[in-house]
Amino acid sequence: MLSDLVKDEIQHAYKQILAKKSLRPRSGQRVMIAEIAKALSGIEAIPDMGDNHEVDTAVDGLVNTSGPIVVIEAGTGTGKTLAYVLGTLPLARHLGKKVVLATATVALQEQVTLRDLPDILAHSGLSFSYVLAKGRGRYLCLSRLDQLLRGNASADAMLELFGEVLGDQGQGNTALYEDMLEQIGAGKWQGDRDDWRGIISDRDWSPVTVEAGQCAGQKCSNFSRCFFYQAREQVQKVDCVIANHDLVLVDLALGGGVILPDPQDTIYIFDEAHHLPAKTNQHFSSNTRLRGTLSWLETSLRQLNKLVADTRVQDNGVIKRECADIESLIRGLSEDMSSALMILEPMYAEKAVQSSGRAQDNQAKESHETLTFELGIVPDELKEQSRQLASRFTTLSRSLREVSTILRRLMEDAETLPARQQAELWFPVVGSMVSRAEANEKLWQAFARTDQPGEAPSARWLSAAYGADSDNRRTGSGSGAQEPTDLVLSCSPVLAAQTLIEHLWQRCAGAVLTSATLSALGTFDVLAMRAGLPSHTAYHRINSPFDYANAATLIIPRLNCDPGDVKAHTSAIIQLLPKVLSPDEASLMLFSSRRQMLDVLESMPDEWRQRILCQDDYQKAQLLELHREKVDAGKPSVIFGLASFAEGVDLPGSYCKHVLIAKIPFSVPNDPIEATLAQWIEQQGKNPFMTLSVPEASFRLVQAAGRLLRSETDTGRITLFDERLVSKFYGKSIMASLPPFARDIFPDWLEAPAAR
Repeated sequence: MLSDLVKDEIQHAYKQILAKKSLRPRSGQRVMIAEIAKALSGIEAIPDMGDNHEVDTAVDGLVNTSGPIVVIEAGTGTGKTLAYVLGTLPLARHLGKKVVLATATVALQEQVTLRDLPDILAHSGLSFSYVLAKGRGRYLCLSRLDQLLRGNASADAMLELFGEVLGDQGQGNTALYEDMLEQIGAGKWQGDRDDWRGIISDRDWSPVTVEAGQCAGQKCSNFSRCFFYQAREQVQKVDCVIANHDLVLVDLALGGGVILPDPQDTIYIFDEAHHLPAKTNQHFSSNTRLRGTLSWLETSLRQLNKLVADTRVQDNGVIKRECADIESLIRGLSEDMSSALMILEPMYAEKAVQSSGRAQDNQAKESHETLTFELGIVPDELKEQSRQLASRFTTLSRSLREVSTILRRLMEDAETLPARQQAELWFPVVGSMVSRAEANEKLWQAFARTDQPGEAPSARWLSAAYGADSDNRRTGSGSGAQEPTDLVLSCSPVLAAQTLIEHLWQRCAGAVLTSATLSALGTFDVLAMRAGLPSHTAYHRINSPFDYANAATLIIPRLNCDPGDVKAHTSAIIQLLPKVLSPDEASLMLFSSRRQMLDVLESMPDEWRQRILCQDDYQKAQLLELHREKVDAGKPSVIFGLASFAEGVDLPGSYCKHVLIAKIPFSVPNDPIEATLAQWIEQQGKNPFMTLSVPEASFRLVQAAGRLLRSETDTGRITLFDERLVSKFYGKSIMASLPPFARDIFPDWLEAPAAR
């Protein structure tokens, strides 16, 4: 039950915001506040039973605890940020819980931190503290900066030691690093990359930051002044932590409560929650480059030999003995890696020969460059080789950690200052080796493992890696085909369900998942399956306040071809675009295939080509800014973009009056993760096309169409160049999932010539 005290606090805060800002109440917003508070009020009834808590059963027999979870699809215009803050924060403070508000994009993270929360704090009468949490890589490492500025010899030594970790980065940037030190000394900069007065390139930033495995923590001579640890201390003190999905998943992978508050004391809010399952799979996946690993092993041997020769960090011969054992291990690993290459190269070569000439666009070409093992089952010979490599990398990881422990001790206990400084220089080098060894250990263990019967398998695949020109080769703008420079072995869960259950749902105090689009074909079944949501999860859909029927029209022209015929479909789009586009309207054209986007662009009349801003020619933020500038100047502008422009793009009013969609956005069928999941679903006796492909396509189409109306006063058109929405049996269900736009199906004035 929600206590009267908390209920009154929420109601008073909402009324005060409306009054102070002269806003009218939104019914959907009030419903969202109430449903969140109602669901999370169950936290009070959950006793702390340690590891002996009662559980209930979730999707497909997976096990969950009874922590409250609420999923809310809130249509555009609901005002969901205010709703989930008011529905969560007062209750969390009453319960003594922390709130972690996680977004999927930096743009929304900055909006919440810089605009939304300060506004709520200023107008609601609520009192709460908040801080933006960032990963270690966003903060400067003072020890790295000291080493770079201690003198040329020290900087050169560090760069030499780090080898491929840093390469030649940082050379010639002494002026920048001295400027950083000056700003830090004057108290004008706190080491946050995002707060630096200018743009810092990755090349300049990498030498002055560290990964977790390279950080000495409390043993570091700069620990008391460390920007990252100071920021982390703040995270533990505030009521609300603004993070992103990636940082939450990093924390959970580390065990939880390492970077962010402990999950059992935390209520999580996941905005843009539709990204959570895919991001979870990314964070709990593994991969390795085969030739790259062989090269790294050789580099590691050279570095370890230098460590053994460095008399300043010797510890009664302990390091020397450890390194001798590691040298033997690495030589054995090199032999095993070469054996693995001998197994995998013929497999990939056979796949490449079979696929030669079958692909018609770049997306298809990329899928044919991947060898996906059916149902994630690898050949017996490779599995046995994987067991051998997993065992050796496990031993290597353990031995390298021993060396790392010795160096950590020397940073504090060495008898001389030079010895302590040299140990501090060596520690991140060995730490990097540990991280690389553990990553390989994880990959080979995944390939050696047999998936449990009845559970969704892991996807396992082999793909090509290319050199610096690979992007040109893939977009078709380079000359000539490239041979792969390496082979990459990868493994990923196909469902995030088990991972999220074990690391999040079973442990958190409560959770809110929200986004403008979470359901597919009118249900939350796909989200529940992918995210492993418990059976007691509460689901709500809050409709947008927009008057769709009067604000926008959905147009489906007659193309006289199926989008599966790429050539005919592209030709039809080229012929119809000049008819359907208006020079008086700012437009957004969304493609599912880069090849088709480029073919259409190249075939457009000159007058239209000059009006088009293509995704491949600009960074996303730069392209959107150029588009706004053209519209503000009264000039025609059309954006050509791929899937990344189908969500998170906010072009209200005159900035977008027409959204054009090349075809129903079905996913690429040969994506290794989706292909393996489809095989498993078919094995369960279900139809993967209807279970996965159609709902996912419906979801993406709703997102794409959502780029048009961004406020209640917006109006415009949506044109979909895909007759399947009308002609195919599954089209009716996809059509029904779209907002209730006015419809203009097969208008007489818009028809492509029949395909020949």
